Amino acid sequence: MEDCYRAFIDQSLTREPLGSGPLNGLVFAVKDVFAVKGHRNAAGNPDWLRTHEAAAVTASAVEKLLRGGARLRGAAHTDELMYSLNGENFHYGTPVNPNAAGRIPGGSSSGSAVAVAAGEADFAIGTDTGGSVRIPSSYCGIYGFRPSHGAVAADGLIPLAPSFDTVGWMARDAEELLAVGKVLTGGGDSAVRRFNRVLVAEDIWSLAEDACRAELEGKVADIARYVGPARRFILHEGGYSEWMNTFRILQGLEIWRSHGAWIEAHHPVFGPGIAERFAWTESLAASWHEDMFTARELIRETMDELLRDGAILVMPTAPGPAPLLNMPAEQLETTRVRTLQICCIAGLAGLPQVTLPVGRVDGLPVGLSIVAGRGCDLALLELVFELSERGAL
Repeated sequence: MEDCYRAFIDQSLTREPLGSGPLNGLVFAVKDVFAVKGHRNAAGNPDWLRTHEAAAVTASAVEKLLRGGARLRGAAHTDELMYSLNGENFHYGTPVNPNAAGRIPGGSSSGSAVAVAAGEADFAIGTDTGGSVRIPSSYCGIYGFRPSHGAVAADGLIPLAPSFDTVGWMARDAEELLAVGKVLTGGGDSAVRRFNRVLVAEDIWSLAEDACRAELEGKVADIARYVGPARRFILHEGGYSEWMNTFRILQGLEIWRSHGAWIEAHHPVFGPGIAERFAWTESLAASWHEDMFTARELIRETMDELLRDGAILVMPTAPGPAPLLNMPAEQLETTRVRTLQICCIAGLAGLPQVTLPVGRVDGLPVGLSIVAGRGCDLALLELVFELSERGAL
């Protein structure tokens, strides 16, 4: 198979199914941060590849997919140590966004999203800490799912920030997204059976570009006609800079805890932007930011109360379409900040979020997201499948 879209770092990584099940006949790609026995991960950085041995055991998420009947074909590119939302890699290059020429694919699960969007895999798994499945899925015009934190086992996963890290997945249609979800989560009951009302936080929608907002607004009514009445409100009067800062600092503390010793021992070469971010994480000290842990608990309580008893929150996945390749750093950072303000909500609260490929702005994909209550993963995936079957998406 020719890798026309540069989705893969290693196409030779293949594994045959270990069983028969709902994923029979499907081919999947794996982000190059999951352990596959005998494979050596690069995690987007040649120095990581150089200093780590091949995996002795396969990650349980990969094992479940193989036992569910799927065939693994290819390790997909990632941003360096998963610490970016762009998909541009200084060392290995940038996967080509098949649905947005001249635009970034989004990261850090860039290769996974591109493999699915290009038809080189039926589905792919990635990781989502701060948006790394949701954003590339939105930019590439595919379905993407970030589960409740802890809903899918993360063993055999190179960590970024463990209290935020999740195993997510992407697909081109809602049926396969649901099938993968049943396999990865074990198919147990969700915390709710049916959703019954739609919440529209106007302050979140204000973070989207005008054209993106106009394109996606109509879909809210389509969802509400099926789910239940829509209520418009303001979720957080103070805006989301404070929430994003809480996320960034707590994530940064965990990132240095995860990788600081390796960085100090091996002095890896990081690309622009990534190097500065790791240097910033080194400067953080937990004792200076104890209030951030309290802030996260309050945010979780707020979101749990908001989404109890069958409510869903509908919002844009990203501020707009994928930014241009090689955009000046200052402009890209502005977009990144607004993107993190949207993405940090589910991340801080540990909630499931699905992005739907339902919009286009100037021919470029824009995603609409639904966030549900903690533990409502399968109910959310089933809702998306039902909406798709009824033509509401």
